[in-house]
Amino acid sequence: MSELNQLSINALRFLAVDAVEKARSGHPGAPLGCAPIAYLLFHKLMKHNPAESKWADRDRFVLSNGHASALLYSVLHLSGYKVSIEDLQSFRQWHSNTPGHPEYGDTDGVEVTTGPLGQGFAMAAGMATAERHLAARFNQPGFELVNHYTYVLCGDGDLMEGVSHEAASLAGTLGLGKLIVLYDDNLISLDGPTELSFTEDVKKRFAAYHWHVTHVDDGNDLVAIEKAIEEAKSVKDKPSLIAVRTIIGYGSPKAGTSKVHGEPMGAEAVKATKENLGWPADKSFYVPEEAQKNWNTIGERGKKAFDAWMAQFAKYKAAHPELAAEFETAFAGRLPEGWEASVPNFPTDKAVATRNAGQVVMNAIGGKVQSIFGGAADLTASTKTIFKDSANFHVDPAGRNVFFGVREFGMCAMVNGMAAHGGTIPFGSTFFVFSDYCRPAMRLAALMQVHSLFIFTHDSIGLGEDGPTHQPVEHLMALRVIPGLTDFHPADANETAAAWRLAVERSKPAFMALSRQDLPVLDAAKHNIYEGVSKGAYVLEQGGNSPDVLLVASGSEVSLALKSAEELKKQGLTARVVSMPSWKLFEEQSAGYKASVFPAELPKVAIEAGATMGWWKYVGSSGSVVGLDRFGASAPGPIAMEKLGISVSNVIEHVQQVVKAATATAGK
Repeated sequence: MSELNQLSINALRFLAVDAVEKARSGHPGAPLGCAPIAYLLFHKLMKHNPAESKWADRDRFVLSNGHASALLYSVLHLSGYKVSIEDLQSFRQWHSNTPGHPEYGDTDGVEVTTGPLGQGFAMAAGMATAERHLAARFNQPGFELVNHYTYVLCGDGDLMEGVSHEAASLAGTLGLGKLIVLYDDNLISLDGPTELSFTEDVKKRFAAYHWHVTHVDDGNDLVAIEKAIEEAKSVKDKPSLIAVRTIIGYGSPKAGTSKVHGEPMGAEAVKATKENLGWPADKSFYVPEEAQKNWNTIGERGKKAFDAWMAQFAKYKAAHPELAAEFETAFAGRLPEGWEASVPNFPTDKAVATRNAGQVVMNAIGGKVQSIFGGAADLTASTKTIFKDSANFHVDPAGRNVFFGVREFGMCAMVNGMAAHGGTIPFGSTFFVFSDYCRPAMRLAALMQVHSLFIFTHDSIGLGEDGPTHQPVEHLMALRVIPGLTDFHPADANETAAAWRLAVERSKPAFMALSRQDLPVLDAAKHNIYEGVSKGAYVLEQGGNSPDVLLVASGSEVSLALKSAEELKKQGLTARVVSMPSWKLFEEQSAGYKASVFPAELPKVAIEAGATMGWWKYVGSSGSVVGLDRFGASAPGPIAMEKLGISVSNVIEHVQQVVKAATATAGK
C-alpha cells in the first residue's frame, strides 16, 4: 500500500476513534478494521458527487452495520459531504448532525437509516430493485440515464438476522447484478467469537442463494479488495457477496476481541493504537494536509461524472422529452398534473369488499402515476394488489408487479429501500395479521419518513373461517402508536378511494387495513368523503339538532354503526354517527374541528372489531367501547362477528348504558 493511501486510511480511522472517544460512547472496532474498504469505495470506485448528494444516478452506499456510524460520518466528512469536523466532535450528542446510528434525512450522504441489523442489507436489495426497474423504464438506445451500483458494508449480525436471509434469497432469485455486499468477516460479535453462535458457511449459503461469492484474505489489501469488486461488477446476472477478513479494532491493544466492539477504548488504548499505526498520539481530529488533498480528489472526480451525466440528460431531454419529464417528476417526488381525476367513485347499488375496491383504485391511479411499483408476499390473488396491464418485474424489469414471495419483513424493508432510492412510490402487501412480521420495517419507514405504502387486507375477525391465527385483533392499535405512520381503515369503497389518493399525495409512510368481506358503499354524492377522510374523522349522520349519543367507528364497523343508529331511532334515541378512518389525520386537525366532531357533552360509544385500548381517548371515561379484547374464533365471518359481540344488539346495549349514566349524571 502506498504511503499516501495509508495516511488517508489512518486519517479516516482516527477521526472515527476520536469521535467515539470524545462522546464516551460508540463503536470503534469496525471503523478501525473497515476503513480501507470505505476509503477504496468512496475515494476510487464509487460514482458519487458530494456537492450533489441527491444525484439520481449516484452509486448508493449502505452501512448496514449502522453501529459503525463513526466510520460513515468520518468518510462523508473527508469526501466533502456536509459533515463538518464540528459534527464529528458532537457525535451522539443532542441535536447533533451525527447521531448514534445513521439517520436518513439528518446527515448529508446517509442513504437510509440503519442500526436494526439486517434491515440495511434488505433496503439495499430494494435500492438495487428500484435501479433495475427505473433503468428498464427510462433508458433508451444511446442513453443510460440509470446505471449505478448499490454497495453494502455489513457484519456478522446483519447476516444472522432473518430479514437478511429473506432479502438475500429474493435478490438471488431476481439476479440483482448491481448489488454488491462487502461482508466484514472479522470472526467477532458483541458476546465474543462468532463460533459461539454463528458457525455456518456464509459463502456456501450465499452461493446457494444464487449469488456470486468471493473472498479477500486481508482487509488491508486494497489491490485484492478492488479486484474482488471489479470481478463482482463483471457478473451481471447475480448479486455479489465479498467476504473480507478484517481485524476488529485493527492496531488497538484490544484488536481481535469483543472488547473493542461497542465501547470507547479509553485514553491509554487510543494512545497505544495511534502509536502502533504511526499516528501523532497527542492530536485529536487530525487530518494531515497530504491526506486531505488526496481525499479532495473525490469532489473533482465526482463533479466530472455529474457534469457528464447532466450533459447526457440534456441530450436525452431533447430526444425523449416526455420520458425526461416523467423522470424529473418521479425523482422530485411530484405527481403528474391532473392525476387525481383518475380516482374513481363507486355507486351505492352493490356492496364491495374494500380489498376489491383497492384493486380498482390502485389500477386507476396507477394508470396515471407510473411510479407506483410493488407487490405482495405471495398473496396477490387475495390482497388484489396487482397491476392488470403490467408485466412481472422478474420477467420484464419494466414491469410493475414484484412477486416478493412469503417474505413479509424482507418485502417491507425492500419497499423502504425502493422509497429511499427515489423515482418510485413502492408498496408491499399481505394479510393484516402478518403486519407483525412487517412492523420493524414499518417503524423504520416512519422514522425515515419515506414514501412507503403498506397494503393489508383481511382486516378483522370478519374474515371468518381461518380463525384466530389469521384474525387481527391488536394490530390496528399496535400500528397506530408508531409516530409518523399514517393509518387508513376505510369504511367502504369510496373511503378506500380517498385513502389511496391521500396515501399517494401525502408522500409519507402509510398503511391501509382493508376488508375481505363485502361492505355497503357510502353515497359519495351525499357525503364529501375525500374531505372527510382527509380530516381523519367526520360526521356521516348528524342525528338531528340534539342527538342522544355519538357512535364512532372505523372500517367495517361504520356500517354497523349506521344500522345501530337506525335501530336506536325505533327506540326513540337519536345517534350521531362518525366515521374515523385515520387517527393520525384526525390528530393533525385543529382543536376546534376535533370538538365539532366529538362534542364534549355527548355520551359516546366506539365500535371496532379489535382491541379497545386507545378508544377511551375519544369516548372518555364515561363512554364505552364495543370491541374485542380476546382472540377471535374460526367460524363464518358473520357468525364470528355476532358471537363475539360485534353486533347491533350489543351496540344498543352499550348505548343504553352510557345514555342512562349520562342522564343520571345530568339529573344530579
